[in-house]
Amino acid sequence: MKKYEANREHLQKEVMNMMILIQGGTVELRDYINTNKWLSSNYRLSDPGRGTDRKVITWTETIESFYVMKYPVTQHLYHFAMYEEVLESNTSNLPVTEVSWLDSLVFCNKLSRILGRDECYTISNESENTIYDKTANGFRLLTDAEWQYACKAGTKGYRYESIEKIAWYKENSSGSAQPVGKLLSNPWGLYDMVGNVWEWCWDLYDAERYGDYRVFRGGSWAEVENNCGSTIRRKSMPNLKIDDLGFRIACGRQ
Repeated sequence: MKKYEANREHLQKEVMNMMILIQGGTVELRDYINTNKWLSSNYRLSDPGRGTDRKVITWTETIESFYVMKYPVTQHLYHFAMYEEVLESNTSNLPVTEVSWLDSLVFCNKLSRILGRDECYTISNESENTIYDKTANGFRLLTDAEWQYACKAGTKGYRYESIEKIAWYKENSSGSAQPVGKLLSNPWGLYDMVGNVWEWCWDLYDAERYGDYRVFRGGSWAEVENNCGSTIRRKSMPNLKIDDLGFRIACGRQ
């Protein structure tokens, strides 16, 4: 990707060139709900219970057409928008990590302002009180359902291709995140949906049982093969920052 210039028209063109139109449809989602309650700030510990303590739930959601960035947000784009910094080339195309759910919303609003779009979020320190304006034309996180719909891209399996062709994961990542867009895209032209970094989504996971825990998706460079796929879902507190968790942005219209 090219370096951005301090010029709104140029940045607008560069960003929108990376946005892919996803036509609407429906998606079936599934999750396992624990009958026990256990909150933890460590997402690897926040899925308690034996198999007998969990029940499967499924539901279907309708997805309206939307645009989504073909890559996770890179360090280059994040630092340019947030701090007007241009990073060195050896790190610029790595996905940004160590960003909380709240950080990702602040970025979305900032990029929206830079490009003359409406902000999608009214942000509160209590994440459950943060408001998402669905009528705004600015940048935002994908919803949980949008993320799975975009990841599967009309395919039926857990992954849209063999893992070595599409994902950086524990066995091939050399222990760190890798530059975006180097492996095969999914059928709709989206890269790194599986592996490389987990991606924050807008949704609360289960407010009744887990409070303000938010969803993230897809697996990461640190995960084993089974934990990288289109239906894998994790959750954690919205202030979590970790080296294998980033985000991807969407918008409702050009």
